[in-house]
Amino acid sequence: MPNKDLLENIKKLRELTGVGFKDCKNAIDENGGDIEKSIEYLRKKGIAKASKKMSRTASEGLSLVNEKAGEISIVEINSETDFVAKNKDFINFCKEISEICFNKKGDLEKINSANMKNKVSVKDNLIDLISKIGEKITLRRARFFNKSDGKNYYYVHGSIEKNIGKIISVVKLQNIKEENNELGTKLAMHVAASSPVAIDKNDLKKEIIDKELEIIKAELINSGKKPEMIDKISQGKLNKFISDNTLLNQIWIMDPKMKVSDILKDIKVLEFVRYKVGEGV
Repeated sequence: MPNKDLLENIKKLRELTGVGFKDCKNAIDENGGDIEKSIEYLRKKGIAKASKKMSRTASEGLSLVNEKAGEISIVEINSETDFVAKNKDFINFCKEISEICFNKKGDLEKINSANMKNKVSVKDNLIDLISKIGEKITLRRARFFNKSDGKNYYYVHGSIEKNIGKIISVVKLQNIKEENNELGTKLAMHVAASSPVAIDKNDLKKEIIDKELEIIKAELINSGKKPEMIDKISQGKLNKFISDNTLLNQIWIMDPKMKVSDILKDIKVLEFVRYKVGEGV
């Protein structure tokens, strides 16, 4: 007669994969009770329903930020639906993960293997939560900003509770004085609103610029522009793309007559991040 732990593991595996009792029991037996390895085992066996929930798209969820003594962590945890993102169990799970994320300095591997308050690992608690709620849930990404070399600021957009929302941005600034703290928060707000992809032109990846130039030229060719005009027009359009997507060259959201670089003056942006829930999933 299967023991209680074995039956619980079989139940979890069936919830996650949709596979029958017998196949799930075999998978559990073959993999020493490890749920993730059992899912992989079932997939390798070619059982069509295996990893049913895990193959769904999790593009909803929450971002959370944690700030202590000038250091900041940020984490994104995804669910399949916004309904689950409002679920009390999901929110409480996310809050505890945010604390662990700060303590583990944004290292996802260390977060997953850390124990939660119930003395069970994050990885296993996640499996339990998926089984209970019935949706795919993933710890998507995390970052940590220490306080060396600069000062950190953050902004939460679409806040559902303190430090929990749909868009969160963090910026690290150098040479900013205490009296300019409000500017730091406003810059984080700007990042949340304007979604830059790099600090300045030199920070833009070459493949991004090359791809955009390729798109611009193709568009101009298809619109019937003369070949001798394409290079000139495309360079202008590329410059506009760079301005729109690099933080220092963007129009300052508080004053459309100024660029971000104008309001920063001697303040230097060391790094930034913007998490929008589900973006790019």
